Amino acid sequence: MARALNILLIEDDAIEVMKFNRVLKTLHLNHKIVEANNGEEALSILKDKEIIPDIIILDLNMPKINGIEFLGILKQDEVLRYIPSIVLTTSNNHRDVMECYRIGIAGYLLKPLKYEDYVDRVKKLIEYWSVNELISQ
Repeated sequence: MARALNILLIEDDAIEVMKFNRVLKTLHLNHKIVEANNGEEALSILKDKEIIPDIIILDLNMPKINGIEFLGILKQDEVLRYIPSIVLTTSNNHRDVMECYRIGIAGYLLKPLKYEDYVDRVKKLIEYWSVNELISQ
């Protein structure tokens, strides 16, 4: 049975954040979204350890600390390293893909151009993780 997730969404584009939230509302589950505009803000949220997300969804191209730098820091933390991190980005650069998997991501999804394709991709992503066995913090 699907369950609501605590999701940390790391995305600097306000339109992308609105799009993501709109898709989640159509799923009719009470997913809790915590938003961070960049990797630095996300690390600050995670340091508090007040809310440990079930999954992290992040973009790669962000100011201050980009997605790859964020993942490198995250995977060094003994508690946070086990949170599944999924990249949702426009970058189809093979080096980015390889580096993210080397660091230890759980998935790499390209943001499609068509909204309908985006909806389908995000729905599948959330449906998959909402039935997955996740580590309770």
